[in-house]
Amino acid sequence: MSQQISVRIDGQLCTATEGQTIFQVAQANGRYIPSLCHMEGLSSAGSCRLCLVEVQGIGRLLPACTTPVRSGMSVTTNSEDIAHNRLMALELLFSERNHICAVCVSNGHCELQDLAQTLGLNHVRFPYNYPRLPVDVSHPRFVLDHNRCILCTRCVRVCDEIEGAHVWDVAGRGINSRLVSDLDRPWGESQSCTSCGKCVQVCPTGALVEKGRAVEEMTKRNAVVTQLAAKRETHL
Repeated sequence: MSQQISVRIDGQLCTATEGQTIFQVAQANGRYIPSLCHMEGLSSAGSCRLCLVEVQGIGRLLPACTTPVRSGMSVTTNSEDIAHNRLMALELLFSERNHICAVCVSNGHCELQDLAQTLGLNHVRFPYNYPRLPVDVSHPRFVLDHNRCILCTRCVRVCDEIEGAHVWDVAGRGINSRLVSDLDRPWGESQSCTSCGKCVQVCPTGALVEKGRAVEEMTKRNAVVTQLAAKRETHL
């Protein structure tokens, strides 16, 4: 049985279980930590870098979703330095691809957009890259728009861990990284895709959407995936 330990989060003494992450303990104790790559029921990737926190005695910020708690640990979830780094990470996400909210089917239902409003992002200090990225419409039901992808890898993990098909992966490095299906085949030619739509439902932006949706019409039901994961754990 896992051992119970005590940690401090923003000065509050919290009880945790060995193996839990800072993110999980903070969430259980009502402390808000922003994230775009984390989703309950999926493994943690730490790719968005928005959940960075300070841990006393460590000279760098750590991702809360992949850092396990330790007995006696003291964590700060919000400070001037943390806020600065989170805002910068968010600005870089906007500048890297082509996020044109006014013509996006997920406008008003986008986690990236919501987080920008929550963190008070009203302009981007960095020059936009404006990459010339394709839109894959080869699938009969869904669309992949690389322009709006933030490489959170939620789709990769849900397809692998929940559906068991492992259609998606990330190819390339750095700014040239992009989502690929079946070792870089068009999505519509994928031999492993089951057309379940789980990847679409967990996507936090308008990168993966259903066909036939107009601007502001694409809502996501990612709670369904969390419920599936919970039921699977119950029946193990």
